[in-house]
Amino acid sequence: MAAPMTAENDHGTEGGSVPSPCINVCRMDASTGWCEGCLRTIDEIAGWSLYDDDEKRAVWDALESRHAQFIAKHAKVQR
Repeated sequence: MAAPMTAENDHGTEGGSVPSPCINVCRMDASTGWCEGCLRTIDEIAGWSLYDDDEKRAVWDALESRHAQFIAKHAKVQR
């Protein structure tokens, strides 16, 4: 199941760092190329520690869109 989007609205913390979306459910979905837990791609996961805060926020923005796609896809399957 995909992670709910729960990071702060600006995807940052009081200290200014951007938290990782990892929820320790680390399985890649072959059909989407996304981690089943955090919805990141393998490249995003591998590069996370090298990304600056703007790049991390861009990933968070992409995750919001992916989460909506994930929910829509699974709503169709459950009908």
